[in-house]
Amino acid sequence: MIPLNRSNILKVVGVERRRVVRKFFVALMEKTVMMNGGRDYSVVEEEGKAGFGGGVEDVYGEDSATEDQLVTPWTISVASGYTLLRDPHHNKGLGFNEKERDAHYLRGLLPPAVFTQELQEKKLMHNLRKYDVPLHRYMAMMDLQERNERLFYKLLIDNVEELLPVVYTPTVGEACQKYGSIFSRPQGLYISLKEKGKILEVLKNWPEKSIQVIVVTDGERILGLGDLGCQGMGIPVGKLSLYTALGGIRPSACLPVTIDVGTNNEQLLKDEFYIGLRHKRATGQEYAELLDEFMNAVKQNYGEKVLVQFEDFANHNAFELLARYRSTHLVFNDDIQGTASVVLAGLIAALKLVGGTLADHTFLFLGAGEAGTGIAELIALEISKQTKAPLEETRKKIWLVDSRGLIVSSRKESLQHFKKPWAHEHEPVKALLDAVKAIKPTVLIGSSGVGKTFTKEVVEAMSSFNKKPLILALSNPTSQSECTAEEAYTWSKGRAIFASGSPFDPVEYDGKVFVPGQANNAYIFPGFGLGLIISGAIRVHDDMLLAASEALAAQVAQENFDKGLIYPPFTNIRKISAHIAAKVAAKAYELGLASRLPRPKDLVKYAESCMYSPIYRSYR
Repeated sequence: MIPLNRSNILKVVGVERRRVVRKFFVALMEKTVMMNGGRDYSVVEEEGKAGFGGGVEDVYGEDSATEDQLVTPWTISVASGYTLLRDPHHNKGLGFNEKERDAHYLRGLLPPAVFTQELQEKKLMHNLRKYDVPLHRYMAMMDLQERNERLFYKLLIDNVEELLPVVYTPTVGEACQKYGSIFSRPQGLYISLKEKGKILEVLKNWPEKSIQVIVVTDGERILGLGDLGCQGMGIPVGKLSLYTALGGIRPSACLPVTIDVGTNNEQLLKDEFYIGLRHKRATGQEYAELLDEFMNAVKQNYGEKVLVQFEDFANHNAFELLARYRSTHLVFNDDIQGTASVVLAGLIAALKLVGGTLADHTFLFLGAGEAGTGIAELIALEISKQTKAPLEETRKKIWLVDSRGLIVSSRKESLQHFKKPWAHEHEPVKALLDAVKAIKPTVLIGSSGVGKTFTKEVVEAMSSFNKKPLILALSNPTSQSECTAEEAYTWSKGRAIFASGSPFDPVEYDGKVFVPGQANNAYIFPGFGLGLIISGAIRVHDDMLLAASEALAAQVAQENFDKGLIYPPFTNIRKISAHIAAKVAAKAYELGLASRLPRPKDLVKYAESCMYSPIYRSYR
């Protein structure tokens, strides 16, 4: 029995008072959000307002606070002590100052030293650079994300060119292959056939409620690595970390999802450490019903304006899903639309190096899947927009080669539906080299997922009838690239303008250093998503993709062109994302697809003001 004395009475009263206050604040927050129709409108409205960006939908107000303002580290209750150190959203490690250590019962739980966030960042980069194996760096970064969210994003933003290949391609490909072995704790939602009929309940299990962006995969076509089943979760996790770091979307507003319908990868099915369903992939009606339930549950749970990004679905499902849901949901396929937009931006920028307009050039693709046909269609749309020519006519400037050779009219009956628009009149051609010699393209684009297919003979042929052949080897990861930067520059005798999907080091040829560009989707999708969110867009329109491409191309400076680059450096990526977001939002307002009114006067400044900042906050 507890002794009845002044000290114990005060303890009981104090606990009860805290409980009442906690209930009041939780109820107040819920009421505020409900009054705003489930949305929080405390986002900075005045363009260019001083202070740190709050991200869109700053429910707790902590990110719209300046660095000097105090915030409360809420979880379910006020976090303190050991619980606070275990909460990645609020943990600062040695970054807690003396007052915070006293106020939140941290004395003795941390060494006595107090580090600035900058010193913590310096220490971590020093440690990361000691790892020789890229996968070990990836695992260290994922561990940091689960331990200290703000420090993770500060590190990634400040060292983006060095760390982007670690948290995303090419390293994420190896991470997905070994995901079962390195899996430690869930980073997203796994929705399998076991959850059929109760997906809405599963979505409610996710702790964050104000979701704005969902990246979802079924793992059937992970990069150029094929069917990795449930282990494809590394892709949504990686993409959403870039949505935050590069586009400024709040981490709590992002939800990674893997749809597990099985796998056809025999090696995984036999792997005792495989984390997914152990049976062949479900197809047909069973697959369609699961996806339909998921899409309806997402809309019911998060509303009309949640962005669903489809990622690494196989061709036969990717096109069908985009076509089925683009008129009813806010959906975006990065493999089809994001890749197309970033490649079109590179082509628009490259015109300053090769001359002419897009309509003056002839394009030849190796690969006629999601990426290839998506890029081709967006190029045709841009040419049609510039020349006012019908889309059917502008498509004739673009030729595709698939596994059976050049796509021509005589093959039309046997072609998949998404390849048929590219079947032009021409005699059959089997090999890529013969197609290059017959078509004489000025631009060669690889999206085949097959490495070493741009051979010396192919590059030399391109160089024989082009003063500056434009060669884009887009397949990921690096091992699947159609050719390397060194091969492109060497075989073209230094005349090629080259960009790739995965990063390559600078190349020295004939006394000159060439810096290869990277046609990375990360240039587009973070800013594109931010533009949709800040405008309250309800649908994605092709004109928004064109606007994003033009905005990215406009960010390439003369100093970049002087190095042969057709993309700007990633060091400026947040500024680039803000400009892309502004153009996408402007197009949404122009098309009548924006729901956030009134329209901000300066969309660039407004986009910048909405960006999440990873700088530590001071706690009460």
